[in-house]
Amino acid sequence: MASNEIKIEVPADIVKSWQEISDVLARMIEIPAALLMRFTDPDIEVFVTSNSENNPYHPGDKEKLPGSGLYCETVIKTKDKLLVADALADVNWKDNPGVKLNMISYLGFPILLPDGKPFGTICVLDNKRNEYSEIIEKLMLGLRSLMESHLEIIYMNQCLGDKNKRLSDYLMELQSLRGKVSICANCKGIKDNQNQWHPIEQYLIRHPEARFSHGLCPQCMRELYPGVAEDS
Repeated sequence: MASNEIKIEVPADIVKSWQEISDVLARMIEIPAALLMRFTDPDIEVFVTSNSENNPYHPGDKEKLPGSGLYCETVIKTKDKLLVADALADVNWKDNPGVKLNMISYLGFPILLPDGKPFGTICVLDNKRNEYSEIIEKLMLGLRSLMESHLEIIYMNQCLGDKNKRLSDYLMELQSLRGKVSICANCKGIKDNQNQWHPIEQYLIRHPEARFSHGLCPQCMRELYPGVAEDS
């Protein structure tokens, strides 16, 4: 994850509601596993798993992407629905890791962040052939929309929090300048609080509200007043 990206921290109350979603989903469809998977490059992990009988998945279970062979890897890559009714009868899926856990059918949808990047997947798995009905698909899509709404609120709150932190750091830096900032009357270079001179464009980008006083940078002093510069 790039340093300028926001790492989504899902609050405990939201995790609890997602747990309820997975439990209800597994109970309604009568399947062993309903999962909320999370993608944290380069891993995909079980973020929430239903409390249901014969569920082989546990929170925190991880696999490396790419190349895991997991059903969810395809959903993450394509950002689209994946339905595998019977992996044992499908040459593309008969050797996937889910089969080793006796999870031979799968239906999953991507969960996206507000910026379009994948957060993970919402998926259901069964230990027998399952075509999954249109009603089940609509139910999962509705639950996905609810989760994406949660993520949008979390994302915006964390964006604002990060912005406020940067603003606080900026104000503290301005305070450390102790008043007016020196600007060269000739080349308009700016002297920072370490006595280093910078082009005004660079400085104004970082300090748009700074107040300036005039002076001369050493280079301009030598060019404009060589005698004074030699004496000083």
